[in-house]
Amino acid sequence: MIRFTVIFLFLLLSLFLLNITEDVRQAVILPFTSGIASFCSWLVQLFDADVVAQGDVIRDIKTGLAIQIAPGCNGVEALIIMFSAIMAFPSPWVYKLKGILLGFIAIQGLNTVRIISLFYLLQWDKDWFEWFHLYLWQALIILDALVVWLVWLRYLPKKELEADLDGNQALA
Repeated sequence: MIRFTVIFLFLLLSLFLLNITEDVRQAVILPFTSGIASFCSWLVQLFDADVVAQGDVIRDIKTGLAIQIAPGCNGVEALIIMFSAIMAFPSPWVYKLKGILLGFIAIQGLNTVRIISLFYLLQWDKDWFEWFHLYLWQALIILDALVVWLVWLRYLPKKELEADLDGNQALA
């Protein structure tokens, strides 16, 4: 348990610090966030042609109302938490990679629902938008990272997991 905690905290702090550096922000975070905005806009355009994405902004052409996917709203922090937990837990690499891939899909899938719902909440009522944005969705995205990790733990093979926990095989 101490080993897990130390590795988890080290990865968590390292990745959060890396996440806020300007070079990483420019090279990775901003293009990733723009990609999320484009994807969400594309999904919405299947039902509503009046929506466009411009960089990290999703805008309704008719109303002019728009949301910006700011740092902290792109799911990266939840991904960092999930990644750190999976990597810190002693398990075979193949299961770590599967967990990270499926976790990425789960977290970004929920984040897509979050962004689109917030876009339409803003169109409907700014007060509800603020409440959902600040309170409900923030917690649900982080909770999603925890649930992904717990589900991943649940599906680890018991035989290999017991050997790993005894320290006989894998190094994280």
